Amino acid sequence: MHFISEELENYVEQHSQHEPELLVKLFKETHQKILQPRMLSGHFQGRVLSMLSKIIHPKHILEIGTYTGYAALCLAEGLSKEGTLDTIDIKKELVTIQQKYFDLSPWKNQITAHLGDALEIIPTLNKRYDLVFIDADKENYINYFNMIVPMMSQGGIILSDNVLWSGKVLEKLNPKDTSTKILLEYNQIVNADPRVETVLLPIRDGLTVTRVL
Repeated sequence: MHFISEELENYVEQHSQHEPELLVKLFKETHQKILQPRMLSGHFQGRVLSMLSKIIHPKHILEIGTYTGYAALCLAEGLSKEGTLDTIDIKKELVTIQQKYFDLSPWKNQITAHLGDALEIIPTLNKRYDLVFIDADKENYINYFNMIVPMMSQGGIILSDNVLWSGKVLEKLNPKDTSTKILLEYNQIVNADPRVETVLLPIRDGLTVTRVL
C-alpha cells in the first residue's frame, strides 16, 4: 500500500537532504546483490533517522535488525564523539556487506555488529541507551520493547519501523497472520504504556517515535 502518491514521494525526497555518497553506493549494491531490497530504509526514511539522531545526539544507540547497514549508518550520523552503536542481525550472509560499508564510514570504530538472536544478545549489552531502532522480526516487537525500556536513559527514544505493515493494520485480520496480529498489539501497548509517550508517524511503512519518561 502506498500511503501517498509516487509523485508526492518524489517531491518529498527532492526537497529533503541528499543521501551521502556512501549510502547511495550501499543502496545500489543492496539492490544488485541482496534479496528483498525494499527492506532497506532508503533515502527519505534514512534522512528522517539521521535528523532524529542528530537532534538526540545519543551517546549509545541500539539497532535491532541491521539488514545491510543503511539505517545504522544514518543513525550513526548523530552519535556523540565518544558514542557507540550496537546493531544486531541474525543473517550471516549479510555480514560481509554490512562490514564493508561500516569500515568505509567515519564511524567504523564506533559501530559493533552482533550476529545472532537479539533476545539473547540484548541482555549482554551493559549500556544505557539514548536511541533504539527496532526493525527486525515483527513477532518479537513486544518482547524487544519490554526488554529495552528498562535499559533506556530518561528521555531516550525508541523508534519502531513498519508499524503500519503495508496497511494490513486496517484490514480484517487473518488468524494465521502472526506478524500483523503482533503489530496490532504492539501499537496498542506502546500507546498505553505509562512508562512512555508515543506518536505514530505515517512515514514510509509507519514509524513510531516513543519517548521514555
